Amino acid sequence: MKEIIKRLYVTGYQSYELGIFSENDPRVQVIKNILKKELINLIENGLEWVMISGNLGTEMWAGQIIKELKKDYPEISLAIILPFKEFGSNWKEPNQLVLNELVQSADFVDSVSHQTYQNPVQFKNHVHFLLQHTDGALVVYDSEYPGKSKFFLSDVERFQAGNSYDLLTITMDDLENYSDFGDSV
Repeated sequence: MKEIIKRLYVTGYQSYELGIFSENDPRVQVIKNILKKELINLIENGLEWVMISGNLGTEMWAGQIIKELKKDYPEISLAIILPFKEFGSNWKEPNQLVLNELVQSADFVDSVSHQTYQNPVQFKNHVHFLLQHTDGALVVYDSEYPGKSKFFLSDVERFQAGNSYDLLTITMDDLENYSDFGDSV
């Protein structure tokens, strides 16, 4: 691991991949608590920017945590880097509201492609941009429970072959152990 991660991309399971369809699901709080613990540790060690793409689930929860942590850590900033213009516009209204609320509170918001969705190349370009503009990634993911993040992790492995890039993971075991001990932050 590098001495300091200043710019971190946070991603992982989307809520539907975990079978979570309500913010009141107790698993959301477990995930948020462990993300908060990891993010505080990174902030206290020099983290300046957290980037998310605006996906439902892990990324939204991380954005909400950063918004909350700004009270105690005003030096931390949130960037939302969407893959394309109007990302999330076809979501159900409650999900759009969550994204819009985060966009309003973020320190920086932009999209890699300034066009609406055209083709999958926009997602590839988005990942390339994130890898080029962050020092590492924190991913809630477990290889025993594959999800969409496996594609991002493959890109990270290829990127790491020629670049210094930190990959931090939170696995299902980490989540289970955290909830077993009833840790709270």
